[in-house]
Amino acid sequence: MPVRSGWLMPTGQTRQNTRITNIGATTPVNPLGVRSGILPGTYDGKFRVGGLWMSSSGPMTATVYHGKAVIQGGTTDGAYPVALDEDITLTFADGDPLNDRIDLVVVRVYDNDVDALGRYEAAVEIVKGTPAATPAAPTAPARSLTLFTVKVKKGASAGTGGIDWAGGASTDLRTTTVSAGGILPVYNNAGVAGGYPGQYQDNDNAHFLQRWDGTAWVAYPKEIGGIAPSGTITTGSYNGQYRDYNGGQLQRWNGSAWVVYQPPVETETTAAGATALPNWSVVSFGGRRTKSGLCTITVTVTRSGAQVNVDSAGNIPDEPLCTLPAGWRPSMDFEASACDGFGDGGANIYTNGQINLRTWSSNGALVPGRNIRVSATYVL
Repeated sequence: MPVRSGWLMPTGQTRQNTRITNIGATTPVNPLGVRSGILPGTYDGKFRVGGLWMSSSGPMTATVYHGKAVIQGGTTDGAYPVALDEDITLTFADGDPLNDRIDLVVVRVYDNDVDALGRYEAAVEIVKGTPAATPAAPTAPARSLTLFTVKVKKGASAGTGGIDWAGGASTDLRTTTVSAGGILPVYNNAGVAGGYPGQYQDNDNAHFLQRWDGTAWVAYPKEIGGIAPSGTITTGSYNGQYRDYNGGQLQRWNGSAWVVYQPPVETETTAAGATALPNWSVVSFGGRRTKSGLCTITVTVTRSGAQVNVDSAGNIPDEPLCTLPAGWRPSMDFEASACDGFGDGGANIYTNGQINLRTWSSNGALVPGRNIRVSATYVL
């Protein structure tokens, strides 16, 4: 008998039956009842569910493959662990001459103690549907787990091409179950209510972990430390909680409102590296730049050479003052302001870091001993 059930038969329970149906998987739905379903897992670990899969094996036949499941009876009947330990083939009845029908493929437990059907066994079987112009699947029997529905078109038989397997005649309705406390891998059962607050499920369709809060499945990132996905919460739970707002903006809860999160600006400073050019000496230099490349510098120089007088138009020959250190130079030639408290003018900062004073106050002078300060903000 390929379909085995643990402690169902009144006699003849074998050690092999006990071993192979040792499931240890019961997801609670109430204090006594558990969720019916198939144990997840595949040989290669690439898919959620491999057990009790079904595929066509002929025009009117299909193969159901081995696997384990739990089937809940009535609340006080308990749960029946079942295992199909070898693949079996099912044969579907020919189609009705006039109308389509939908059949169910189920794993069913027969327990004479509660159903009075005279059997103590588990079976994989077909529940034949009723032909109709708009067919509907029949009701699954008590103590059964639905695996697939199969649409049998009118007139289908082995001689007419059979069931339209390639056209999607079968629909996978298998669901999953795990042990209490385990994270349930959702498979056709994302909308099934949780059994207790704190239960978790991995919702592959929504691509996130969910927690049952007593009334609904809540995306786990809502909890402490996670960034809540867009649209999941309207009020923060604690100061410092983050959410993804409107699909792209990061917001932080400050205790009373969501505020657009502005990360601290990472900066670097320096006070060394500027070198004086002839007739000038560097008094001080300061620079501050961000990781994004915005830079502000201030350099103070004093005249050590002879005085330079300025004509009434403010023109002077370019006067090289100093050179900025590498890493603090603009990406293109840049015009900056200069002042010594007696006059002011314009300076050019070149990409090689050299600063030249180009204009000065009319009829002014570059007097030895006076400090000239050049300041600028630019992109590196």
